[in-house]
Amino acid sequence: MKVLVIGGGAREHALCRSLSLDPDVTSLHCAPGNAGIAELAELHAVDATDGAAVADLAAALGADLVVVGPEAPLVAGVADAVRERGIDCFGPSREAAALEGSKAFAKDVMAAAGVPTARAYVCGSAEEVDAALDAFGAPYVVKDDGLAAGKGVVVTGDLDAARAHALACLEGGADGAPGRVVIEEYLDGPEVSLFALTDGETVVPLQPAQDFKRALDGDEGPNTGGMGAYSPLPWADPKLVDEVERTVLQPTVDEMRRRGTPFAGLLYAGLALTSRGVRVIEFNARFGDPETQVVLARLRTPLAGLLRAAATGQLAAFPALRWSEGAAVTVVIASYNYPDTPRTGDPIGGLADVPAAEEHAYVLHAGTRLLDDGRVVSAGGRVLSVTATGSTVAKARTRAYRALAHITLEGSHHRGDIASGV
Repeated sequence: MKVLVIGGGAREHALCRSLSLDPDVTSLHCAPGNAGIAELAELHAVDATDGAAVADLAAALGADLVVVGPEAPLVAGVADAVRERGIDCFGPSREAAALEGSKAFAKDVMAAAGVPTARAYVCGSAEEVDAALDAFGAPYVVKDDGLAAGKGVVVTGDLDAARAHALACLEGGADGAPGRVVIEEYLDGPEVSLFALTDGETVVPLQPAQDFKRALDGDEGPNTGGMGAYSPLPWADPKLVDEVERTVLQPTVDEMRRRGTPFAGLLYAGLALTSRGVRVIEFNARFGDPETQVVLARLRTPLAGLLRAAATGQLAAFPALRWSEGAAVTVVIASYNYPDTPRTGDPIGGLADVPAAEEHAYVLHAGTRLLDDGRVVSAGGRVLSVTATGSTVAKARTRAYRALAHITLEGSHHRGDIASGV
């Protein structure tokens, strides 16, 4: 089949890498892509949030399947536009993608479905913000209701900082309209990311992963879109996936179908394993970054047919997924000053040295750009995901850092404690 992937980050590079290894994929395209993806797929210039432009491109290429990677195109309805042209598309509709596009909407769905989650207030004024912060107390959890590229959440013991972020969210509504902010109770316990493929009825969970959000070593620095991840989770209860499927994923999919807005695509549950049991922190409507990098590194089932089965309502008949017995670790290299105003345009060195130096590691590009002279430079906050596999998390982590040592990017920082102690 001919496949078109929409997006240009490390998540899309991971998707393209897996699709390129699938013998059923005869032609692979990506729009807009990046310098690394260009080695695997033919790149095309497109506004990823313009549904008509994406659909036109898919039709012109004769694509059999379109895979929408990022959240913004999904919330903008790109998957709807592609399907209206009669082309199979992996990704939820605009209405279903509201599970990520609005945290308030997600809370409403979870309440209706009986899904365990944090108690929360949806606030639309400074007075409501103050009342909610006072009701929960520290540590404060403040979330922008809309999309914020993984950086809209503040968890802090500082009341002034929590209030300032909440008021900024209220001022940041679309088209100048007043915004909303969700203020939640703090959930204790480790966090887990669990992806599930669904065709609107059947749910097929993938293997769990854990990511790291803070920008700096020692779990310090500001919250980011994710600075590293690992899978599997040796410490997790073997029954965790079954429990989450039963209490979170299937009830949510059933509730979305009941509302007349079935969710077909990738449902990502961000979970907290609290002292009171599993609680949902948030839903995303697409593969997460950087967890996708480690989950797909372990998936042995060919990806294209799996995604198309979800896109066409055929998951119930799809064979059981196959996984490697080993582990995978990803470490993110980020630009100087990420996540605030990252510096871009810095040359990246050593990329060609990684395959020769570490056969079990590879580099996935995120924010990169290929210059006319052949040099690759940084073009975003998160620049590269260095991914490695091994028989254990510790071995995969060692290989990832050995590979990372060959790469140079001026002023960059990365997490130095991914899965340390595991």
